[in-house]
Amino acid sequence: MNNQYVRREVFCRNTCHELKRFWEREIGKQTYYRESEEHRLGRSALRKLREEWKQKVETKLRLRNNPDETEKQAKVGQELH
Repeated sequence: MNNQYVRREVFCRNTCHELKRFWEREIGKQTYYRESEEHRLGRSALRKLREEWKQKVETKLRLRNNPDETEKQAKVGQELH
């Protein structure tokens, strides 16, 4: 039988379990911190404000670059009222 297919079991006493427990706790902490940060950012008004300002700037740029369209839109808006 080829040696690469032989399964070797490593018996370690408490050290393997302690290491596993340690890394599981570390991963749990990192997951908790990441989730709490995502939650905090989700509640933040900054993202909403940035999106509003981005829309305002894009609208102003569109109006500046296409003055003909703004006149058409204004006429359509007046006809609707």
